[in-house]
Amino acid sequence: MDSIGFLCDPDHPLFRPVAGRLAARGFDVQFYRPTDPPTPVEVDALAALVTGVVHPTAFAALRYADRVGVETWNGFTATATLSARLVTLHALESVGCRVPDVRIEGSHDGYEGGYRYVWDGPTALDEPAPFYVERVGSGAVDYRYYAVDDGRETHIRALELRAAPSDDDPVLQRTDVDVELAASVRELLDRLAARAVAVDFTHSASEEFYAVRATPTPTFTGAGMDRRVADSIASLTTIGA
Repeated sequence: MDSIGFLCDPDHPLFRPVAGRLAARGFDVQFYRPTDPPTPVEVDALAALVTGVVHPTAFAALRYADRVGVETWNGFTATATLSARLVTLHALESVGCRVPDVRIEGSHDGYEGGYRYVWDGPTALDEPAPFYVERVGSGAVDYRYYAVDDGRETHIRALELRAAPSDDDPVLQRTDVDVELAASVRELLDRLAARAVAVDFTHSASEEFYAVRATPTPTFTGAGMDRRVADSIASLTTIGA
């Protein structure tokens, strides 16, 4: 029986139902909390390792899995690349996306403080930011593109999101996929040899799309892609091959 390890909390909103689907297909499913990642011996016993959260403790397990040939659903390279904000913006630009301008020194009108890594979050009000990112969004709605490769083809869905923070569900509705944006998302997936990614786009005042962030651990909230994700993870193993 192939074992699949999930590096995230057992109640993860995506991987809890996905793990249930995989268990029903005959897989042995193991969860490892981000603060207690699998040891090399535990990784050796897995057919595949899936990271559900971007956390520094995940990197050692991913790097080891890649080194010894244990399949990963987004390996060390993809996860590390999209964990760093500046590297992510460069990667998005390299696949044809328009991205915000970045200034390293001093705050400027129309710019906001950035953060180095996704787990850092915005800097405190009394702290200088490591760099400043142009504010390009002008509307109440942003767009999130989810992509997942199931081993045979890449599936993409687009959702409208609330641009302003809200206590309600951020997903407004599904929307039509823009062909050019989808092509860039697919190319990002291919270049990183990743199985899944989420890219957020926003409209500028001139109605141009800007890519503002990407994540290697998408939740697929509102996308209805649990089965596609399960297919993608299963395809990493001998059972799903």
